[in-house]
Amino acid sequence: MTTSTAERGAAAVLALEGVAVFFLAGWEVVALVGGDTDDAVSSVALIVLTAIGAAALVAFAVAVFRGQSWGRSGGIVAQLLVLAVALGALTGPTPSPQTALVTAVPAVVGLVSLFMAVRRAAARRQPDGER
Repeated sequence: MTTSTAERGAAAVLALEGVAVFFLAGWEVVALVGGDTDDAVSSVALIVLTAIGAAALVAFAVAVFRGQSWGRSGGIVAQLLVLAVALGALTGPTPSPQTALVTAVPAVVGLVSLFMAVRRAAARRQPDGER
């Protein structure tokens, strides 16, 4: 099955987000090793969860690239979660509009490209007479 441009774009956004989250996990490891944490056990747990999230994003990217619906579904949920984090950065106790913007823009781009990929996949499944 060939993938559409929308699916390849959505997969690229998810893959880039996955790589960025892997870098975040690396940053957390550096903070742990450097002693810049209050609780080592919580830090290790956060590193593990961050790495799992990054692996999930990469898995979603591969699945979207292959045209599998579970990747699109997972990718949409991930983008909505990232938008929730951006909203928290904007409205939290110490708001940071720049952080919210840097977080929200890729999520919006990913969400739009995933919606386009879903539409493209649905059009492929329709018989020719029903389009």
